[in-house]
Amino acid sequence: MATQSYHLYYQITFISTFLLFIPHTTQLQSSQSWSLLRIQHLLNYPSLLSQWHESTDFCYGAPQNAPASVVCYQDSVTQLHIIGNEGTPPLPKTFSMDSFITTLTRLPDLKVLTLTSLGLWGPLSAKISRLSNLEIINISSNYFFGAIPHEISRLSNLQTMILDYNMFSGQVPDWLTNLPLLAVLSLRNNTLDGNLPDSIGSITSLRSLTLSLNNLSGDVPDLTGLKNLQILDLENNSLGPNFPKLGRRIITVVLKGNKFSGGLPPDVGTFYLLEHLDISSNRFVGPFAPSLLSLPAIKYLSIEGNRFTGTLVRNMSCNEELEFVDLSENLLSGNVPACLDPDNQHSKAVLYSGNCLGGTQNSAGKQNPFVFCQNQALAVGIVTPRKEGNTEKKKKTGVAVGIVGAVALGVLLGAILVFFALRRKNARKASKRAPRRLVEHASSAYPSKMLTDARYISQTAKLGALGIPSYRSFSLVDLEAATSNFEKSNLLGEDSYGQMYRGRLSSGTLVTIRCIQVKKGQPTLNFNHHIETISKLRHRHLVSALGHCIEYNLEDSTVTQLFLVFEYVPNGDLRSKISHGEDGQKLSWTQRISAAIGVAKGIQFLHGGIIPGLFANNLKIMNVLLDQNLGSKIRSYNLPMLSENTKAEMHGDKIDIYDFGVILLEIVSGRPITSYYEVQIMRSQLQSAIASDGAACRRAIADPEACNICSDESLRTVMEICLRCLSKDPTQRPSIEDVLWNLQFAAQVQEGWHADSGSSEDSPLSPSQPCRATN
Repeated sequence: MATQSYHLYYQITFISTFLLFIPHTTQLQSSQSWSLLRIQHLLNYPSLLSQWHESTDFCYGAPQNAPASVVCYQDSVTQLHIIGNEGTPPLPKTFSMDSFITTLTRLPDLKVLTLTSLGLWGPLSAKISRLSNLEIINISSNYFFGAIPHEISRLSNLQTMILDYNMFSGQVPDWLTNLPLLAVLSLRNNTLDGNLPDSIGSITSLRSLTLSLNNLSGDVPDLTGLKNLQILDLENNSLGPNFPKLGRRIITVVLKGNKFSGGLPPDVGTFYLLEHLDISSNRFVGPFAPSLLSLPAIKYLSIEGNRFTGTLVRNMSCNEELEFVDLSENLLSGNVPACLDPDNQHSKAVLYSGNCLGGTQNSAGKQNPFVFCQNQALAVGIVTPRKEGNTEKKKKTGVAVGIVGAVALGVLLGAILVFFALRRKNARKASKRAPRRLVEHASSAYPSKMLTDARYISQTAKLGALGIPSYRSFSLVDLEAATSNFEKSNLLGEDSYGQMYRGRLSSGTLVTIRCIQVKKGQPTLNFNHHIETISKLRHRHLVSALGHCIEYNLEDSTVTQLFLVFEYVPNGDLRSKISHGEDGQKLSWTQRISAAIGVAKGIQFLHGGIIPGLFANNLKIMNVLLDQNLGSKIRSYNLPMLSENTKAEMHGDKIDIYDFGVILLEIVSGRPITSYYEVQIMRSQLQSAIASDGAACRRAIADPEACNICSDESLRTVMEICLRCLSKDPTQRPSIEDVLWNLQFAAQVQEGWHADSGSSEDSPLSPSQPCRATN
């Protein structure tokens, strides 16, 4: 976890740190050279600073991985890194922390300070606040003690503060909210105690919070307001009992070794970006949620040492990227899921001993008898109480059961009466139509094949975790009730294949229902094959299929009509958020790249996520919808029922790549593109902009409302992949994997540029700056 916790720290410092290896010719101010030599003296002349002398050119880049390095800008030190050996003993008693910090303050332009494993000891001097330009401080693995000084709150530019492996005491400061840019806070392995301040939930810039290995107690404050929080590490404290309230963008959650209890909140299943979840060695009880195994991004899951109950089955689904799973020492019964078998290629390590599971084959799976889990569950009161007990309790239980039974019977009778009333009403309507019969489970002819398709099962489980209902068959009664008997006010559109209606299921779920007239004489076997393919069209970046209803003719048993049910996405299409935006607000450059990545992932699934793949999907920007989180979903793709007589064209996948290039063109320019002629004009402009040696040309054809504050490298990367997608020769167009890689790179560059927003290279440029093509 230490490497993961420092991930954001290295991400933020990367751009500035690589400057260490660029030669400098600037002569450092003599006063600052003297200060560096004074620091060497105060540190008792450690061997790692043996190269420092009066004649040393401190600003000249140190060798790569050097334990001591200095970075300068013009004639002043901006970064100081001194990294000692782990386990370095404390400096002599003559060492003065106050003098040391006073000397550091004579480097007034210092932005990055790393002083680790140097034997520094004593209270951290309040004079640290004089380093007003400080952005990153890492003083880990020393011997600092006492409270973290309040004066640090004056460092308004501070972005990263790492004080790990010291002896700081007292409570976590409540003044941290005064640091408006704080993104990384790590106080691992100190002696902090008490409750966490509520104010910690107000540090909206926070991306990584590490407070592990302290003596903290009480409930964790509400952290849902920390929209940027990605890493939360609270390991080995006494926190609890309630599971923390977190935002949905969290990536890593470590709660190991605390006093959390009760059941897991249901919203854990909506943490779509969660990769690492460790809740081991706590007091959690209640049913284990199998959906945790199939979260879209999950790679590491440990629930070891709790009291989770439940029955596991062999055909449970897991995320294919799972690397570590520990279910040990719980009260689980049933059988180990096939996707967690030790020899499964998708799981590097799986532990499940100390449960009551059957079918285990190795020592790692040593189990207790079933009755053990049953008795232990009874002991903690998470299942129905035993039959033994005093007579009075039995009488009360009997009365309660009787009341519940009577109510349930009344509800059941009412439901039956309503059901038959609807049946009579629909029967009268049906008499006016052609003879037919309804099949509610048309897919029953091929369940074994579908259940053995691991990719389909895994994807279905992921979509279930994302809140999309599982695929099912519907009756016509269900769909008529959802659409008010296909009322015209619910008609969304009509084409040569049939009508499209909006509906609301009895569960409250909004859906889109497509009614398709089936050609007479179409073989039922082929029809079922199409339905099987459609049932697999479930992906977070597709408007996913939720189910179907098949209508048969009673006379010859042929299919007359098909109803396909899809999720309903009400937040508008991508063009509307780019060309004019809602309430005048257009998508930012970062949001546009994210939307493009979503479309690319949807195309990747259509091409290779199902068998056979779907190609030539007639992709258009108006057929890309955005959900409530601005996630993109493709609503128009090549349904097998609608392309039965159309053979796959050569380079069908490259047709989709070209269409995606047109979508990228509109994302970049912010202008609607409605003709092939417009595509060719803008394609030529892209070529010129990319060939130019100035960023102004690229920004001139980009949407100014999105790209006035974007990285030129990010913009150029998107333009380049867009141009390749629009290549006239299909064989020269990139693969969808190549497209996706470039878009993700553009997103990473943009994120890094934001972290180093002071960079002048990618700052907004004047459109009037001349464009010059490179040779």
